[in-house]
Amino acid sequence: MAAHSSPLSAVSPGSPILDASGIRNALRRIAHEIIERNQPDLGAIVLAGIPSRGVEIARRLARLIEELAQVPVATGIIDVAMHRDDVGKRANLPMVQASRLPVPLDGRTVIIVDDVFYTGRTTRAAMDAIGTFGRPARIQLATLIDRGHRELPIRADYVGKNLPTAMGERVRLRLENVDAEPDAVWLIKEEKA
Repeated sequence: MAAHSSPLSAVSPGSPILDASGIRNALRRIAHEIIERNQPDLGAIVLAGIPSRGVEIARRLARLIEELAQVPVATGIIDVAMHRDDVGKRANLPMVQASRLPVPLDGRTVIIVDDVFYTGRTTRAAMDAIGTFGRPARIQLATLIDRGHRELPIRADYVGKNLPTAMGERVRLRLENVDAEPDAVWLIKEEKA
């Protein structure tokens, strides 16, 4: 996920790495890849977004897949707050949201949708949370941005943009329907305290 408590040097420095058009193109490419990989069982997929931007990305992907393949696509929300491995180590408890997935999941392909893929720990937590709803046939991962620095042996099946980052950099993603700002992605350097 993209949220971090570190101070950032600027809100939106320079030109974005992806603007609204770039984000739209990346999501269209992911939608095509999902269709290609999951045919002929597109009706069995569930796009499970991780709050908050992952949920919006899942909705956009569902609309694209429905438009391209003429097949209705189920979406859901998978909250990872209480499945994270750092819950006891955080100063503040994570905000918990209700997970909502179409059940039963047996025989279905659940595609976890996240905004920024980083260490892999959020994805692991999402897989644990999905397990409480049933046993899907497959779990796949789609992300708009893969910034690297994996700590777990997890890889994304669908990536909108690979964006190698340094440890002192953060990815700032804004989506109009979530943030009331134009769609864009920036790479931001952290300030030294």
